[in-house]
Amino acid sequence: FFVRDIRRVIQEAAKKHCFACSKMGATITCWKTGCDRSFHLPCAPQGECVTQFFGLYRSFCWEHSPRQSVQARPRQNNTCSICLDTVEDKTSYKTMVCPACQDAHFHRHCIQRLALHAGICFHCPCCQNQEPFLMEMLTMGIRISKRPPSWESDPEVGTLDQRPSRCDASTCLCPGGRRHTEEEGPWELLLCSSCAAEGTHRHCSSLENSTSSWECKGC
Repeated sequence: FFVRDIRRVIQEAAKKHCFACSKMGATITCWKTGCDRSFHLPCAPQGECVTQFFGLYRSFCWEHSPRQSVQARPRQNNTCSICLDTVEDKTSYKTMVCPACQDAHFHRHCIQRLALHAGICFHCPCCQNQEPFLMEMLTMGIRISKRPPSWESDPEVGTLDQRPSRCDASTCLCPGGRRHTEEEGPWELLLCSSCAAEGTHRHCSSLENSTSSWECKGC
């Protein structure tokens, strides 16, 4: 019966199209009753979808995904507390806020990268709060590792505020080398949409110019 159920699920998924990329084979359907939007897991960031990696592992489309109830405190400098690049002045899918101090603003991809690196030591990068912060991040779709921090097992790992600046494809085809990057075109560098710890040139991973997100093999 189990094998038969799996086959049925695969057959049903093959008939569903992803609302983000419009291709068939979307295996994830929004949890909201009455919503039939389906999507591929790699397309989730592009479609602003949220998957909760705990409990029932629920997934939501952009319309029904959870929103942070906490409001970001207005600041003179709207910068990410992790990468120091500009963030929005309000909470959104791409911009998140610590529910405890309400002062730490960060990009979704930055806090996701921090969560995977920090593991069991994951907490707010500003106020160090862990419990409410952890639950909020899980609810908002941040995947958290249960492993020890990466810097304890890998002394050569770089600081967390250093953004990847090289192509990690198994074979880099760029004439300028792995660290060469351009603003657009085949040598534009895309970061992994889940961990933001690896990057690739568009051409090295056969990505079209219209592709806005990419996931590394580890994710």
